[in-house]
Amino acid sequence: MASSGTAYLLLDVAGTPCALPRAAVAEVLPLPDLHAPPAIGGWLTGFLNLGGTPVPVIDLAALLGLRAAPSPADLYAHLVLVRGEAVAYRVDRAADLVTVPEAAIRPAGEAGTLNGCVAAELVLGERLVHALAPDRLLTAQERARVAAHARAAAERLAALPDPA
Repeated sequence: MASSGTAYLLLDVAGTPCALPRAAVAEVLPLPDLHAPPAIGGWLTGFLNLGGTPVPVIDLAALLGLRAAPSPADLYAHLVLVRGEAVAYRVDRAADLVTVPEAAIRPAGEAGTLNGCVAAELVLGERLVHALAPDRLLTAQERARVAAHARAAAERLAALPDPA
């Protein structure tokens, strides 16, 4: 009989152990060079060109207030593309994919919820891992602004002649 549990992608976000539900993750990529137009800033670090479509890249540590400014790229950094959203989150490392038994998943308390983005706490041996709720990471206003920047990046790309 298969054990019940939920699959999570474990992440290192500025030294804070976090996780995203596996069902919310479309793809994990090594951190490529990003296009960073001068008009962006803060936690929006640039755009990934994914098949000719600019995908906004958000530094998850800066967004959650775990780091004051986006960190420079390093060897272990990854992009996590979220299923059903045109956005990628930059993390310090996508560490592992694990199945967490239901008994090891507990509701998050009000304290330490990383701006309300933590849906649950995962008890993994001696570690406590913040399970993030992808739908809570950006507010509606933040989503609208990120989408506007993505449209502007797509328009800039479309204005260039095709080199082929």
